[in-house]
Amino acid sequence: MAQFFEEFCHTDGSDPFPIWQNKTISSCFNKLMLNSLPHGLLAITSACYLNIPSRITSSTSYGWGIRIVVAFLMAVLFVLDVVIVGLLHLPTMYLDILADGCATLGWSVHFMSLVVLQKSVYSATRGPVCLLILAIMPVFTLTVTMVSYCQDSICLDISQPFSVMRLTLVASQLFLLFVYFLAFAVPCQAEHVELISVNDSDQTPLIPGGVHFGQDGQIVGDDGATWLSRIFYLWLNPLMKRGQNMELERPSDVCLLPCHLQTRVVQRSEIRLLPVLHKAFGLKYYLLGVVKLLGNMLGFAGPLLLSSLVAFMEDSQAPISQGLWCSLGLFTSTLLSAVLRNIFTFEVSKVSLSARAAVISAIYRKALRVSSTTLAQFNLGEIVNFMSTDTDRLVNFFNNFHDIWNLPLQFAVTLYLFYVEVGVAFLGGLGFALLLIPLNKVIATRIMKNNKDMLQSKDSRVKLMTEMLFGMRVIKFYTWEHHFIQKIGDCRKRELSHLKKIKYLDAVCVYIWAALPVLISITTFVTYVLLGNELTAAKVFTTLALVGMLILPLNNFPWILNSTIEAKVSLDRIQCFLRLSDQDMDMYYSSAPPEEPLIAVQLKNSSFSWRGADNTNLGSLVAVVGKVGCGKSSLLAAIAGELIRCGGVVYVQGRENGFAMAAQEPWIQHGSVRDNILFGKEYNSHFYQSVIEACALTEDLNILPGGDRTEVGPNGVTLSGGQKARLALARAVYMEKDIYLLDDPLAAVDADVAKHLLEKCLMGILKNKTRILCTHRIEFLDKADIVVLMDNGMIVKIGSPNKILPEVEPVPKNRNKNDNKKENGIYEFCEQPSLIHCVMGEEQKQTGVVTCRVYRSYWLAVGGVLGFTILFFLFLMQASKNISDWWLAHWITNIKNNENFTHRDLLLHSLSPICGASNQNVNVTGQLEFYLTVYVSIAAANSVFTIIRAFVFAYGAICAATVIHNRLLDRVLKATVTFFDSTPLGQIINRFSSDLYSVDDMLPFVLNILLANIFGLLGMIVMMSYGLPWILLLLLPLGVLYYKIQHFYRHTSRELKRLYAITLSPIYTHFSETLTGLCTIRASCSSLRFEEENESRLERNQRCLFAGNAAMQWLDIRLQMIGVLVVTGLSVIAIIQHQAKSIDTGLVGLSLSYALSITGLLSGLIFSFTQMETQMISVERTEEYSTDIPAEPQHGSLEVSSLWPEHGQVEFQKAVLVYRSGLPNALDELSVVIQAGEKVGVVGRTGSGKSTMFLALFRMLELSSGKILVDKVDISKMGLEQLRSKLAIIPQDPFLFSGTVRENLDPCGIHSDAQLLDVLEQCHLMQAVNRMGGLNAEVGEKGKSLSVGQRQLLCLARALLTQAKILCIDEATASVDQQTDKLLQQTIREKFKDRTVLTIAHRINTIMDSDKVLVMHAGKAVEFDTPEVLMQREDSIFYKLIHVHSE
Repeated sequence: MAQFFEEFCHTDGSDPFPIWQNKTISSCFNKLMLNSLPHGLLAITSACYLNIPSRITSSTSYGWGIRIVVAFLMAVLFVLDVVIVGLLHLPTMYLDILADGCATLGWSVHFMSLVVLQKSVYSATRGPVCLLILAIMPVFTLTVTMVSYCQDSICLDISQPFSVMRLTLVASQLFLLFVYFLAFAVPCQAEHVELISVNDSDQTPLIPGGVHFGQDGQIVGDDGATWLSRIFYLWLNPLMKRGQNMELERPSDVCLLPCHLQTRVVQRSEIRLLPVLHKAFGLKYYLLGVVKLLGNMLGFAGPLLLSSLVAFMEDSQAPISQGLWCSLGLFTSTLLSAVLRNIFTFEVSKVSLSARAAVISAIYRKALRVSSTTLAQFNLGEIVNFMSTDTDRLVNFFNNFHDIWNLPLQFAVTLYLFYVEVGVAFLGGLGFALLLIPLNKVIATRIMKNNKDMLQSKDSRVKLMTEMLFGMRVIKFYTWEHHFIQKIGDCRKRELSHLKKIKYLDAVCVYIWAALPVLISITTFVTYVLLGNELTAAKVFTTLALVGMLILPLNNFPWILNSTIEAKVSLDRIQCFLRLSDQDMDMYYSSAPPEEPLIAVQLKNSSFSWRGADNTNLGSLVAVVGKVGCGKSSLLAAIAGELIRCGGVVYVQGRENGFAMAAQEPWIQHGSVRDNILFGKEYNSHFYQSVIEACALTEDLNILPGGDRTEVGPNGVTLSGGQKARLALARAVYMEKDIYLLDDPLAAVDADVAKHLLEKCLMGILKNKTRILCTHRIEFLDKADIVVLMDNGMIVKIGSPNKILPEVEPVPKNRNKNDNKKENGIYEFCEQPSLIHCVMGEEQKQTGVVTCRVYRSYWLAVGGVLGFTILFFLFLMQASKNISDWWLAHWITNIKNNENFTHRDLLLHSLSPICGASNQNVNVTGQLEFYLTVYVSIAAANSVFTIIRAFVFAYGAICAATVIHNRLLDRVLKATVTFFDSTPLGQIINRFSSDLYSVDDMLPFVLNILLANIFGLLGMIVMMSYGLPWILLLLLPLGVLYYKIQHFYRHTSRELKRLYAITLSPIYTHFSETLTGLCTIRASCSSLRFEEENESRLERNQRCLFAGNAAMQWLDIRLQMIGVLVVTGLSVIAIIQHQAKSIDTGLVGLSLSYALSITGLLSGLIFSFTQMETQMISVERTEEYSTDIPAEPQHGSLEVSSLWPEHGQVEFQKAVLVYRSGLPNALDELSVVIQAGEKVGVVGRTGSGKSTMFLALFRMLELSSGKILVDKVDISKMGLEQLRSKLAIIPQDPFLFSGTVRENLDPCGIHSDAQLLDVLEQCHLMQAVNRMGGLNAEVGEKGKSLSVGQRQLLCLARALLTQAKILCIDEATASVDQQTDKLLQQTIREKFKDRTVLTIAHRINTIMDSDKVLVMHAGKAVEFDTPEVLMQREDSIFYKLIHVHSE
């Protein structure tokens, strides 16, 4: 170091760094300490204000403008001085260039910060005082420079113009600083700010100026914080205290995002990698690269200063000032490096946050703008992964962008310093390292390929899991749990096979990362000695420090490259989605109005799936009828703009106002009944009540526990089919649009309710609106203005009801008898599912530390023996590494004791066996061989331990991922129906996507780093204490401080992670909900409102993520300060021991080389521990589902024969069932006996217990008391699988899984093709299936390739395949036309003539030929007899249903 200062400053070797020289401050001290250091501080502090958000301001003080001009001129003058220095070629040229360069950088950054501050909240003030102090500080160096120039006669000689110019420049700079000070003193022209005070005499502000508050009083990030608060994150202390006091319960407890990071102001640019960086984040992001560069350059000062300090200790005659300067240099470089790196990390995290908001918002907006037909090429799981996994990978690129150029630069500088230390011997170690580059490239390529394949497998698994959760009732009814476990297990196996390859490739990388420093050190030292050089402590430990710095770019660059490639893969996936063409409604709809002004909708020669022309007049009721699959729903989709128009004209009057749509599959949002009806509109009490009455919801709301405030589950899972249909209709009516598109809203209601809806709603509250109604209920179409008959996708005929209806299947003669008036309430033949009384709640957040149970569950998932094996080899790996370093230090000490004999002599003797050697030479040669042999042996052992540990850990991670997934899947599939009805789908999917991704990938990665850090820190403390025992006096109090800081931090970090997790689920839930209801959202022109809702949910999640990032840097800067104290303290202790002549150079050098890395290790330890703890929350969440959710009893105490039930008799004996305590009984001592082979129709009003009866029979819900006997066997004592496999059901809501027709009919592959084709023929689906492509044709996600009616027929075909003696039919033909319904009822009677059939029906004619009719009321069987007997009893409810209308 002394030689460096001598050459750099051109000073005397006896005093290389003088402070006082020639009766003034020396030029070297002036340039380095008084010039470069203050300007560096000016640059750092000014950079802290570059991200202050701008705002529209009134006129500001002209002092701001003067200061901006002065800063710019100062930067220009220093640039001119650099040019002059280059022309003069002075001996101190490099010193002057360094000083002028720092000054230019400082004033340039200061200039930009002043421009930003002038447009910010500071414009009304003079700005931060700290900037004035730092800007004026260079006056000292300029004054000293001015004095030295005046003492130099050359600077006053006119014949030397360049020297005179330098004097002029310094004088100008002093004058500009004076102007700067005067400009700061100029009074502000800001508006008067009122102070909030307690009384007139007290004018102290109640709100401190260092903290910026939002409109609701919450802290707004770091907006308005001072520079000191920004560096040490003092603005975050209130939030950290909240976390410590366990007060972070809700996302609203977290500070608001800074103004420029809020979701609504994030620039919405096209999602491309470099344009996002450049356009969205601009110059500020590139300036962060300068901050990173300065921080890394300061990092190189450590090894150089270490070399000087060890050389000082080796020289017992060295002056103490040399050691003190080295110690001061270590303190300064480590401090500044820590601050700069911290600033860089936090500012980049802000950029990543903005990018994440931009990408997620872009994906959501795109989904709202793409037509349903175009969107069909992606499934729900893929799009959700775009928003989660792919977005995360893309955003990670922003953290790695600067490493792409920084790591090669860091590598080059390290190599140069390596060369300075050991000369050409560095090529030995470098050559060994470069040999591994091709290996790293191969590994990175393999990892990328397997990563891509793993993502595809994950997409398939998440898609299948999502479908399975949607159809969980069907799976449980048909006992398909084992089949779907196998299907998901196959997807998981494919996913894990790729994950296994990735983890083993990671293990190779871990081995290289851990073993490479030792191998490079050995190769370098051996080469250095073979070249005839002598090892010294300074060279050895400086080289070791440089090797550590060399390993970082060598190991990180492939991963940075891999991360960039992963980002590119995810970017391509996202861009493939974003490239989908948007709906162009201006091109789709004709702008030219038709000749007749009263036409509301016109389709003329339109080519969608039909031909012909259709005009719909304003205010008319148009009924669209036809067979199942004829194209009725497609017609409405065409009018709404959801299909691709191939030709013709589509005109809709007032389309800008949108349509009111009620889809055939009612789309219900997760929220209250009122929220679903209002759909974002303001509440109008009078109109709201009119809509409730018109849609026959009054009685339903009276039954619901919370009235219209009752929450319904996702997609209305807690409502019956009829309730969902009427709720969707009520939403459409409340929209008050001019045109209504109604897709069979009468299908799921009985005749009485259908008549009410027709009279009160369609012909009542909507009588002046244009209504297009698709329906199979032709008995209600007499009052339609126009009837459109469709067949095979074509409009066959258009005309009045009198002309069209006779061509449809003739209406049954008793049709009028089936149309009933309402008497004493509406008798709707529908029933709520089991969770009508369930309270849908938000996801619950765990509090406190992650419990030991969670760690224990992960330990058991890895395996106890395997876990101990991993820890054992970790210990051996770290111990061998520390022993190798200690052996090297011991070797160096021995060399010092044998200074009279060089390594070259030793090697010549060892390589020349023919030479005669003295005993002394032989002994020394033997010593060298001994030291080399031991050193290489220890390194070889370390290499073996490292690779074993890496592969055993990878295997353990795979075992844990397998066990945790299998336990989670098994428990979820065994969960009760109550759980699925009360838990939002997004919460469950989040466990199987984000949480499992953490368990699979993130947790093992972080845990691996944590274990390495723990053992590394323990080894470091042992070696430092062994080398300098006095360091323990410093380590003990710092250890206590370290524990206090990390304990304080962990509380907040853990709660923020949990808040982040529970605010993430609503984003996915809302996105899934949006995709399901796209047609309704777009038709009603509600896209903007849904975008705002997505932004609101994203904002809450971003707040938690921002606070988590800030808390992490809050911790980091404090741990960095502890590291600075350790390094400084160690160097001071070494100097003291040097003066006391009691020092072991080898051990002290070893301790100092360890100390240089303690800052990063301390920070890495708590960071990895916190990350591990936060990732463990994913294990906690999966463990919660694996153990705590209610499960169905799988096994029974009674075994029955395989032929059971032989007859099919069903008996309810005083059966009582209640959904939860405090609610009325859903079944209230129900007692009824259904004989074997009887066909029983079940009717009753909403809440009477019809569907509950079926659920109890299948034991979806357990009875509170009573029994259900099937063939005299108590079903509560049987195993669930054995019971359900012997029963069959056709549910009301048809549900199909994505796959082929064959897979949906017979998932387990039991039946032959002939049997499958036979049931399709019986269900009148043969023609439709053949048109699709046969049994192997894909039905699409949720069966979207089929109409709703065709899906019901396919579900019926499933039931026909079963050999069950008992069949339950829950209005399975509601969405088919009457002709098909009649044929299906005949098929059921024929195929199930010797079996017991229970039928819930909305159409009375469906059950009129039943053997008996069961009338339910309030959970009791009030009537049970043949239809003929009940029709003869005038006081019976059934009689009223049949005869009231005719009377």
